[in-house]
Formats: sequence, C-alpha cells, structure tokens
Amino acid sequence: MHISEINIYPIKSLKGIALESAVVEQRGLRFDRRWMLVDRDGTFMTQREFPLMATIETSFAGGELRVSKGDTLDIPYLPDSGEHLPVTIWRDVDVRALAYNGVVSEWFSEKIGTPCKLVVMPDDTNRVIPEEYAVRPEDTVSFADGYPFLLIGEGSLADLNSRLASPIPMNRFRPNFVVHGSEPFAEDTWKRIRIGSTEFHIVKPCARCVITTVDQEKGEKGKEPLATLSSYRNVGGNVLFGQNLIPDIAGGTVRMGDEVEVISRKP
Repeated sequence: MHISEINIYPIKSLKGIALESAVVEQRGLRFDRRWMLVDRDGTFMTQREFPLMATIETSFAGGELRVSKGDTLDIPYLPDSGEHLPVTIWRDVDVRALAYNGVVSEWFSEKIGTPCKLVVMPDDTNRVIPEEYAVRPEDTVSFADGYPFLLIGEGSLADLNSRLASPIPMNRFRPNFVVHGSEPFAEDTWKRIRIGSTEFHIVKPCARCVITTVDQEKGEKGKEPLATLSSYRNVGGNVLFGQNLIPDIAGGTVRMGDEVEVISRKP
C-alpha cells in the first residue's frame, strides 16, 4: 500500500491543493486549514451553508496565499491589522484568531454573496482535541472540524462508486491522505500506521455531512453520495467514511508514493 494523494485545504471549505510532499505538524499538514471564513458573529462558515465556497481556488505564490475566482487576490500569511477575534468552530468557542480587514474580507464577501471575514490561526493558539479521542493532553488541531488528518482508501471509494448511478471523485470527501492498494474500508480496522517515517494513531472514524453532496467544481448540492452511504455505512446515526488521524511525533515529511504500513489493528 502507498500514498496516492496528499491534499491540503489552506482556507477551510475552499478548494484544496494537491501536493507531492508535505510537512507533518501537530495540528495538521503545514498550511492545512490555518485560515477560515467567519460570519459577523465569528462563527465558522463552510460549504454546508455556502456551497459556492468550493469554487474558490487556493494556491501559494511569492510567499503569500493566493485565491482566485474570476479575479485573483494575494493574501499575506498574517494580517497587518493586529485584530484578535474569538471565533467558534462547533463546540469550540473563543478560539483565538487574527482577522483580516479591508480589501481581503471584502473580496470574500463579494464572491460568496454574504458578509464575512477571513481569519488565521496564529502559532500560539492551541485548539485542543476532545479528551476522549486525544492521544496526549497536548494534542491540538487547526481549523479542521475536529482532527488534524483524514485518510481514505481508494478501495473504499471504489466500493461506494460501484453502488452509485454516477461515480464521484475523491475530492467530495476532502481527505489529506489517499491510500492505494488497500481493500474497501480496510482503514476501519487500523489502529496505528506508518506513512514513510511518520507514525499516526487512528483515533476516530469520520462522520460525514452534506458537504459530500457538493459538486466541488460547480459548487452545487445534490443528494449523493450521502443517500447511498446512509444505506450501508450508518452506525449509531452517523454515516462513516474515512478515518481521523493524530501524528505520533510531528516534524516528518510525507511524500507521494510513501509506503503505508499497518503497525497495529483494532481488536
């Protein structure tokens, strides 16, 4: 088994970037979900309510974050406003962020069609992972929904697509790592794995939401694949697809083609 895709999503819920390699940090891959759009109340915004977010492209250019939709805007990694803004992501409230004012937030407000503000997570913000799933008390996460990494096997998507009238691409599920060579849903049985030289703990299956029904090219919602997944991947009211990971030790680099080794399995 080996890694066939490495993806990051610099701004939460916007289009992702495919990479050849990435640095593993404690809160996720470097630059993954370090930025986020929030509403006037500081509450996080996603494709659940604003599916057009999927159509805004992200890239890096000249040491800045670049976003594109019709026109292009370059954004410095840190805002010069110095404005601290407490933001909310699910049950995590008062997460400390830095806000972008002026042209940056105006650009996003125009593209999405509603007032919003871009924020970034500074290095000294520690958003702690829920205690029941953390490996260590100091485990943290970025602006991702709950965990630093998401992994899915190609075999799992192939199994799903065999049940759909119209196959869908992997980007509907927005994984960080995609594994080639595993059996369908083999990742459900893994407890600890090694990707290249970095070990990861598999701590929780990923419960899926309506974002999986958003066409990532058109920014339009449908019914699939959630309707089909619900028929055979529903556990306790949650539709499960993919696994959430926490790194054992940060600082390593993962690369396309890296071997995926299963160190231990769940009982």
